[in-house]
Parts: sequence; C-alpha cells; structure tokens
Amino acid sequence: MRSHDLGSKYGSLRPLRKALIAFLGFAVSAFAFDCALSEPNFPAKAIQIFIPYGAGGVADLTMRLLAQKLTERTKQQVVIENRPGAGGLLAAKEVLRAPADGYTLGVIGNGQAIGMSLFKTRPYNVLTDFTFVSITARFEMLLAVKVDSPFKTAEDVVTAGRKQPGKLNFGAINPGSTQNLSAHLLRQVSGIDVAIVPYKTTPDLVTAVLRGDVDVGFDFYAGLQAVISDNQVRIIATSGEQRNSLLSDVPTAKESGFPEYVVTSWNGLAAAAGMPAEILTALNQHVNAALADPALQATASTLGMDARGSTPEEMRDRMAADVKKWAAVIEKAGIEKQ
Repeated sequence: MRSHDLGSKYGSLRPLRKALIAFLGFAVSAFAFDCALSEPNFPAKAIQIFIPYGAGGVADLTMRLLAQKLTERTKQQVVIENRPGAGGLLAAKEVLRAPADGYTLGVIGNGQAIGMSLFKTRPYNVLTDFTFVSITARFEMLLAVKVDSPFKTAEDVVTAGRKQPGKLNFGAINPGSTQNLSAHLLRQVSGIDVAIVPYKTTPDLVTAVLRGDVDVGFDFYAGLQAVISDNQVRIIATSGEQRNSLLSDVPTAKESGFPEYVVTSWNGLAAAAGMPAEILTALNQHVNAALADPALQATASTLGMDARGSTPEEMRDRMAADVKKWAAVIEKAGIEKQ
C-alpha cells in the first residue's frame, strides 16, 4: 500500500478520535461533578439547633453534649437556641421558616408525635413538613415508689389496684406529657381503676411520692436521679424493651407481666422538608459519628440516656409509629384536645 493511501485511510479517523477525546473529557467532568455532590463541603458555617424546652432538661443536656462534639468534628460552631413554650411551636417555626440547607435544625421526638393528637390544630404536619436527620437519644420511664412502700413490683401495684378499684393514685407531670400518658397506658393495659394526679414539675411529683400523696410516680431517670441516689425512692419497674444499665436489678414492665407496656421517649434532629440528599447524608454521618464518641456516651449514660443515632428512615418510621400509638392512648383516656 502506498504511503499516500495510508495517510488517506488514517486521516479519515481523525474526526472520530476528536469525538472520543471530547466524550472522555465530558465523562471525567461529570464524574467530578457527581463526586462533588456526594461529598459536599458541609458544613461551611455555623449550625443552629432550636430546642423546644428550657435549659437544663434532658433534651437540652443531650443536645449540648452533641453540639460540643459536632463542633469539634466539623470545625464549625454548633449553637444551641432554647425556644420553650406553645407545645413546641416556637422552636418548630424557627426551623420551618429557614432554608432546608442543614444549617437550621430542630429537636423533635415523641413529644411532637403526641402533639399531633393532643392539639386541635397544628401549623405543621410532623410527618410531612420536616426532613428527618437522626434520632439522638432514647430514655425510658421509671416507676417510682417511696422507699417504705408496700409495693415491691409493678405486679404488686396492679394486684392492689384490682382488689381495691379507685383507691390507688398514679402521679405524673403535665397532662399530655410522655410521663402522664405513660401512666394512662399502664392503667389501660392492666385494666385497673386508678386516679392519675397531674403535677406541674418533676420536683412537685417527687415531693408527692415522698409524702405518700401518690402511690406510684412516673418520670425519667434524670428527674429522679437525686432521690434514687439518696435511697429515698425505690424503682419497681422500667418501661424499656431491656433493663436500664444503671438499674440492672430492676425488671422491665414487660418482664413483670405487662408486655404491652413499653414506653421509650426519644429525641432527634430535623430540618425543614426538602433538604438535598447529599447534605442530609453528610449531616447524618456527622451526627452519628459525634454520638459514637466515648466521652459523650459515658456522660449520657450517667443521665439515663441511650445516645445512639439512626438513619433518617428509621427516625421517620419511629415518628409515624408513635403518632399512631399515642393517638390511641389519648383517645382511650378521653383526654380533651387543647
């Protein structure tokens, strides 16, 4: 074959080669763009977390621990903003009117699940108006009696309630709170006739238990920690799926013969609906890694909290299940909507 024939043959391939190079360049650029999306530079500024409770409570303590670890991990300041009142609406409004960019978060949990049935109207739907990020902490209910109470177990209480209907009193804070509804739930699953006495604060409840004004008080470990340490009360049961590590000798209500009595309060982080998937993934990874920090785990444990993260899907499923669960308890208890 003559040289000019070869030149003619391979010269005809040059446009194809140029097209191939152009295609490869486009593919590399697209891959780089996808990588940029999958690994966003997040966070690039301070994050705010709005809490619907006052300072010093269980949710506040949990979030302050988490905010510290997130700040250390991300090298960006994570700021706690307390917005108590109006059944959580004040904090929720701050979150829902902010961009869904991951920089404005709110604490929601089973309290908001309860609110869906407790209030006549809500300016949001907790299942559709939020982007769920991760559960952050779980904590079960404790059933407390004064130290010289004749009741040693939850079964003792129920047996007495069945023998003498209407004589026993259960105590818990604020109607519609998780503590209050957990007392209603025990009454419902056991079928006993007891009065449920509401108190404004946990200290008021503790005083009532110590004076014998109520036979059983319902509250979280953090609220009862001082009187447990001083041996002023005895915990006769816990409400979780498993025994509390701080009270390993105390059986769960399930173990005591009441398998339907499981109450685990929880908190988590959420943002306004519509957060980009890549930001949600990055934020969820940061939160889960911060919660796994041994120092945070140890501190949370001393407060009776199980600080563990979750996927966004797990948090949403938990919220949906609790909306359904507490709606049934509220309806059966005949609690009037606020």
